[in-house]
Amino acid sequence: MLQIAVTGKPNVGKSSFFNSATSSSVEMANYPFTTIDANKAVAHVISECPCKELGVTCNPRNSICIDGKRLIPVELIDVAGLVPGAHEGKGLGNKFLDDLMQAKVLIHVIDASGSTNAEGQPVEPGSYDPLQDLEFMEHEIVMWMYGILNRNWSRLVRKIEAEKLDISKVIFDQLSGTGISVEDIIEAKRSIEPDYTKWEEEDFIQLTKNILRIAKPMLIVANKADLPTAKENIARIREKFPNVIPTSAQSEMALVKAAESGLIKYTSGDSDFEILKEDELSPAQKNALIYIKENILDEYGSTGVQEALNYAIFDLLDMIVVYPVEDEHKYTDQKGNVLPDGILIKKGSVPRELAYKVHTDIGDKFMHAVDARKNMRISSEYELENNDVISIITRG
Repeated sequence: MLQIAVTGKPNVGKSSFFNSATSSSVEMANYPFTTIDANKAVAHVISECPCKELGVTCNPRNSICIDGKRLIPVELIDVAGLVPGAHEGKGLGNKFLDDLMQAKVLIHVIDASGSTNAEGQPVEPGSYDPLQDLEFMEHEIVMWMYGILNRNWSRLVRKIEAEKLDISKVIFDQLSGTGISVEDIIEAKRSIEPDYTKWEEEDFIQLTKNILRIAKPMLIVANKADLPTAKENIARIREKFPNVIPTSAQSEMALVKAAESGLIKYTSGDSDFEILKEDELSPAQKNALIYIKENILDEYGSTGVQEALNYAIFDLLDMIVVYPVEDEHKYTDQKGNVLPDGILIKKGSVPRELAYKVHTDIGDKFMHAVDARKNMRISSEYELENNDVISIITRG
């Protein structure tokens, strides 16, 4: 299952984002280190299911289909709060960074209203510049990786020279356990001084920045977007950084709970909600719903929580959803389940790669594939497209 790390300094709404995205309950409080261990839970990204287009009723196994929307599971890791100096061991230091590196993509939650300082302590809204959080987050991760690479560099250079080793493979070995591939490192090296024996601190830092951008893309979640001081900050952040989603995790939590209670009709990611039991709403609840509609949904189009998850997977990681089936005529697996599994796979992948995603044995025995929509065999070089329904033909 793909992993997304939810990170940020204490008290910015990181655990609220995690809760609202996963509907699980982790402890929340206004002090640093509320989250000490990396909490993990399942969230979902949402994609259009082919069931309506194909005129079938699906019965998913690995996912959920709600009114033609396929909810595909991903794992969220709620990482302990980050503070300046983490790479030197301050706060929860290396534990934070170790947990962070488990994920394929990072969601950095910030307080867009500027109501928490650098250490995560509450301050007057608007009195702190959230742009500082974005700069120090990258700095902490880069300096941590730099420390790993630079620690034994002189010895490693001698070993590379003596044993004629590949520099990218050596760096890969140094960063083992971070989920960073040799290919990521090769790409990151392209803009660096070719002669690694001449590398100085600035070269290492640029290399680690490149690796981080390629291997661990980051989405900025500008939380508390409903507060008056947030709007101007969000505009400033967007001028300087790509991949910014305004959110209100508290609003998402309120809407989800109201929907679970049957008071409103709402699905995560919706741009509006429908009140079902107005007579059961208290005045405070009515006012809260009006506030959310006016300050979040009307302003930004959604609470931003589901949008952030979808953006992280489909845009930053460039994934698509493909549906493997056994019977290309009925769109079923061997047990008769219709469109049983929605598989997240990298855009540009070919049928054999999908086969290995389903199961190693199926990949090993792969012969060819059939486009179930067109009922025709496809080339082994065919690049899979989003919502393809593919039958994999195997030997034996």
